Amino acid sequence: MPQTMKLALLDDYQKVALKMADWDRLRSRGIDITVFHEPFASVDDAAQKLAPFDILGLLRERTAFPRALIEKLPNLKFMVLTGARAASLDDKAATERGIPISTTPGGTSNAPTAELGWALLMSCARDLAKAERLMRSGGWHDGIRQMNVLEGKRLGILGLGKLGSRIAGYAKAFGMDVVAWSQNLTAEKAASIGVKHVTKDELLSTSDFISIHLALSDRTRGLIGAADLAKMKKTAILINTSRGPIVDEAALIAALQNGTIAHAGLDVYDKEPLPAGHPLTKLDNVTLVPHLGYVVEDSYRYFYEGTVKDIEAWLDGSPINLLNPDVLKK
Repeated sequence: MPQTMKLALLDDYQKVALKMADWDRLRSRGIDITVFHEPFASVDDAAQKLAPFDILGLLRERTAFPRALIEKLPNLKFMVLTGARAASLDDKAATERGIPISTTPGGTSNAPTAELGWALLMSCARDLAKAERLMRSGGWHDGIRQMNVLEGKRLGILGLGKLGSRIAGYAKAFGMDVVAWSQNLTAEKAASIGVKHVTKDELLSTSDFISIHLALSDRTRGLIGAADLAKMKKTAILINTSRGPIVDEAALIAALQNGTIAHAGLDVYDKEPLPAGHPLTKLDNVTLVPHLGYVVEDSYRYFYEGTVKDIEAWLDGSPINLLNPDVLKK
């Protein structure tokens, strides 16, 4: 390997990356580090700016890495993905080029995302985002529509894995009736968590709140469409902290505009960052936050310290936490 290599850390929107790990461990080995704080405008923009770099540090799925981008990076030799997987990263294309991808799997806890989801649910229940805007503009109670108590209401959870199970625990602590559904969920699994297993249709039609906790895949993309939203109560509140494309965005916008459902709380979107002037930003019955589920200091430290360790292992010729182990056969 050459003495000096170039590392790019991508999408450090909050300008915290260099404070979250001991990067001098890499600098002492001849690694030159550049941090990008803004999202790239396009694949061509990313290709132009990233062309000189040997190593890329990807912060979750903020920048997508399709084949079209990977094939335009002539110097790329190694990638680190913070987190365990990313649907927007074409690992097959990287493998074909002989580029290993290491991950920083596991994390210390899924509490940050679960807590953010619960905060969104509570904010929507009492229309707190609008209340806060009213106070800043000199208003008081005028126009606040959602005044829901959680106790005694039904929460429907789509996806009862680690995150969904944690949300179920929060809901039960608040005295809510909790039901769940996913393609693979069994009644036995749900019962072991103290939750009732129901059909998707029953969950949609009977729940006062619905919270999504599914991984994005071919099976879950567009899982909630116009017909599903139409089955929900007109007073229902939908929370999505998983991935935007699980819900048909155009159908959700129409449902919010038409009063098909009462409110939504969103942390994730089809396109991120959400473009200025997007239709969602013009609705007052949706609470929007900018994909903050994992955005806490504990997660950042875990991600970036893991990035340093992964790069050190690769420099030593023994890459760890490989997303694409078949690359070693090349």
